[in-house]
Amino acid sequence: MLFGWFRRKTPKREILVNAEKLETRVAVVENGKLEEFQVEHPTEERLVGSIFKGRIQNLEHDLQAAFVDIGLKKNAFLHYWDMLPDEEGRLDEDDEPSHPTRRRRISNDEISRRFPSGSEIVVQVTKGPIGTKGPRVTANLSIPGRYLVMMPGCRLRGVSRKIGDAKERVRLKKILDRLVSKLKMPEDIGLIVRTVGSGASSTAFVRDLRNLLDIWTELQDNIRNKSAPCVVYQEPDLVERIVRDWLTEEIDRVVIDDTAAYDRIRGVAARISRRARNAITHYEGHLPIFDHHGVERQIEEAFRRKVMLKSGGHLVIDETEAMIAIDVNTGRHRGNKNSQEESILEVNLEAVEEVARQLRLRNIGGLVVLDLIDMKARKHQSAVHKAMRAALKRDRARTNVLPISELGLMEMTRQRQEESIQSQMYIDCPYCRGHGLIKSPLAISVDIQRQTAAIMRKCKLDGREIDLQVHIAPAVLERLRTEDEQMLIDLQGQYTGMLSFKSEPQRHPESFAVTDAAGKVFYSVGEHKTL
Repeated sequence: MLFGWFRRKTPKREILVNAEKLETRVAVVENGKLEEFQVEHPTEERLVGSIFKGRIQNLEHDLQAAFVDIGLKKNAFLHYWDMLPDEEGRLDEDDEPSHPTRRRRISNDEISRRFPSGSEIVVQVTKGPIGTKGPRVTANLSIPGRYLVMMPGCRLRGVSRKIGDAKERVRLKKILDRLVSKLKMPEDIGLIVRTVGSGASSTAFVRDLRNLLDIWTELQDNIRNKSAPCVVYQEPDLVERIVRDWLTEEIDRVVIDDTAAYDRIRGVAARISRRARNAITHYEGHLPIFDHHGVERQIEEAFRRKVMLKSGGHLVIDETEAMIAIDVNTGRHRGNKNSQEESILEVNLEAVEEVARQLRLRNIGGLVVLDLIDMKARKHQSAVHKAMRAALKRDRARTNVLPISELGLMEMTRQRQEESIQSQMYIDCPYCRGHGLIKSPLAISVDIQRQTAAIMRKCKLDGREIDLQVHIAPAVLERLRTEDEQMLIDLQGQYTGMLSFKSEPQRHPESFAVTDAAGKVFYSVGEHKTL
């Protein structure tokens, strides 16, 4: 069963790798359509999955959490129940170690006694810094290999629950028992067979476990010899993780455009099998690899706020710090002329498929609220909910979807381990400061008249006669010359002194300043210059 992608013809799934000095991009393409996308910057430290020797900075009993210095700008957040390795443990649906529902409750006194401020602790990053929050860490360590996950401090040894075939599970458990006996595994190191291990030979498992044990030996040496805070195990970069986590039997080939990265990834794949190595190919075309395969255009379209659907409908996606709001609209969709309900169902079914794809592409997570087009029939609501659950099965991140509410909203959560792709690639627009909108010339005109009138009143009360000049953007001046000209004439007539306006092409549309003839500023708002 190893590497069945050489026999399977449809659908065609490829991994495209664009490796450059400042950025590595990976795209999973199915029959020419972009399905997954990841970005990594080699100059930035890889946090999620890396293991650190840290130092307890302070304990917060109210939060039931400790803050740990691991050498970053912000201290890591560590829950009390994650401070002690879980001896039993279990494996979740994503081949990742998680914890039992029932935890042994740890008292504040016990935590203070075992982990006083200044003490050292070895932790692994489970979630990178997001927004203003520091990284999330745990003392339950896990080191993934190609076929196995090694969990120091845990006694669990088993098979991923995603492997459903009973005979295969029995075979894998026997292999695991022989491995433990042959390599004399310590009792306090847990092992789990990953989903990709289904069908793998016992030789492949031996090779993988030996590699993991080498990593564990080096990690222990680093813990003993390095001073906190420091990194003791660095998660492999995106190029190596392609082979470890992405190169499954569903993938036909991996195409990479950088010679050095190509040689390195073939070397990693060769440790798995000859066929795996042969799945790696080198792109030598003149066009950039993503342009050649039509992926660059798809990436640009995928990150727009408005995402078009084939049926003519569209999605509007707004990413905020607290949640992701997605609105579904029928747009130009015509659908079934005989049944409006069937047309709505058609758009909603297409929408949830695209939403699941967009969540993967953008790597957005947390709370997601999908505002579907209202459906009256319960069977239609159930069909859409079922379609969403099916579409999310191919997502590597953990998800949880609730049934459609009475308000027509579908609520869901998606595991978020690091910043979204949008946060990595984009910054807030300095023009609109992230709002997506700027004030209209009418709104600026009202502000100008209000502030100018206030300055004139004060000058009149003080018995002063001052000529005022208002510095504004061209679009605002055009508004003042046309629709608001009479109001300015009336304003001028109420006070002594002259009122003039100066257009400055470089000025931000929301910015204006009121000065006297000598340049003394009475009032100023907004940025003076545009981009």
